Amino acid sequence: MPEVRRRRHSEGLSIENLTDLPEGIKGDEWNIALLSLLYLLQGIPLGLASAIPLILQNHGASFKQQAEFSFSQWPFSMKLLWAPLVDSLYCRKFGRRKTWLVPAQYLIGFFMVFLSGSVSSWLGYRENGKDEGPQVALLTALFFTLYFLAATQDIAVDGWALTMLKRHNKGYASTCNSVGQTAGYFLGYVVFIALESPDFCNKYLRTEPQPDGMVTLSGFLYFWGLVYIAITTLVAIFKHEAEEISADLPALEAAKHSYKQLMTILKLPSIRLIAFILLTSKIGFAACDGVTSLKLIEGGVPKEKLAILAVPLVPLQIVLPILVSKWSTTERPMNLYVKVFPYRKVILNNSCNLVTVLRPVVGLSDIPAYYYITLLIILSLHQITMTAMFVQAMAFYAVISDPSAGGTYMTLLNTLSNLGGTWTTTVALWLVDPLTQKYCSTVADNDCSESNLVTACEAAEGKCMTHLDGYYLEIGLCTIFGFIWFKWGRNAIRYLQTRPMEEWAIPNSR
Repeated sequence: MPEVRRRRHSEGLSIENLTDLPEGIKGDEWNIALLSLLYLLQGIPLGLASAIPLILQNHGASFKQQAEFSFSQWPFSMKLLWAPLVDSLYCRKFGRRKTWLVPAQYLIGFFMVFLSGSVSSWLGYRENGKDEGPQVALLTALFFTLYFLAATQDIAVDGWALTMLKRHNKGYASTCNSVGQTAGYFLGYVVFIALESPDFCNKYLRTEPQPDGMVTLSGFLYFWGLVYIAITTLVAIFKHEAEEISADLPALEAAKHSYKQLMTILKLPSIRLIAFILLTSKIGFAACDGVTSLKLIEGGVPKEKLAILAVPLVPLQIVLPILVSKWSTTERPMNLYVKVFPYRKVILNNSCNLVTVLRPVVGLSDIPAYYYITLLIILSLHQITMTAMFVQAMAFYAVISDPSAGGTYMTLLNTLSNLGGTWTTTVALWLVDPLTQKYCSTVADNDCSESNLVTACEAAEGKCMTHLDGYYLEIGLCTIFGFIWFKWGRNAIRYLQTRPMEEWAIPNSR
């Protein structure tokens, strides 16, 4: 299952402190509601980012094409490249955050409306019933643009969350983030996939079966495009920003200062080591994290069933960070990360073995309940280990970040962590097809490696058979690499936890 992006803001306020404040949220009710709504809108593209690959898989996209489309999701892992500009360049009269938020959301809205007009044909739908395959290159470019705009909106909302609320209510910013983004992801992924599926709608929502689902991707994009436009208009007209104290540096100088600060942080030896750790730690999980759900769909598991399995995991995503924080220690926050790593590896292997061991039941008209129960148990265990590693990593970032750098330090570490998952998934998807070996049952010299060879095999009344599935070869290679990395990585992490705080500080701030 996809890993949902999560963040926590450190505001210096505990839950206990908040409950003791006499003011409560009085006066901030609408601000909290607005932030939650903006984060909900932010979650819609994140949900679609998980839904579109499932649709592409149903329309015959190869794993190389899936790898190509995965580049469209990279903007969320590369926000740091333009975040200083969003933070520094703005129109004071209109508002620091609205300067970027309003244009970004308008563009998202109009872009969704534009996409809704032709996205079905680009995905491979045809009126005559013939599916010619998706136009992946075009879809990648278009959705890359959409996700770039959504990532820019994300930067603006994160910044506004810190100034919109009163001082004693700033701790609610992370709650708005978590609740709103989870709800948006749920709508963009689970609800959309379920309502787009004819089988789900006919079985649970209709009295008379129909050939199509209750929602199409075109209709979904058109509806949310209009919602984006409407909400952005209301925000632009009626919501005013509190005036902020002017920075000491002019806008361009402030942006240059942020980029110089980033380069200074990256030159620290300890940061270089943790950057290497963050960029390589997920290689061992890449094949299972990025490919398993697509292989399940390829084998016959309905995509709406996979989406619905995410529903029971939502309570886990809310409760687990609280429980994990109680198990952790502030002195050595990454100890639990190291302990959990091999267990996550074992659990992921089990989820991948599920594809192999239970493959015979996949593709049946009625897949046994025990298949989904087993898959749900594995996904739940995976969620526990993934959350434990995420929370501990965030705790470590908070400990080592130099306060003089503001949010730049934390954002850099989060960007490196996100990028470590993004690039490994893209590579894992791309390698499946080259590592797979096939043959045509009727033509000896046809290896079915390209679409024209597959067509030639079918024309010869043959069938392309798999001799070696690249997915399982990847699982083996990732497993070997994962345990080799763990043997080195645990020592590297323990070493970093013993470094004095002076080694993490920015030189000119000491």
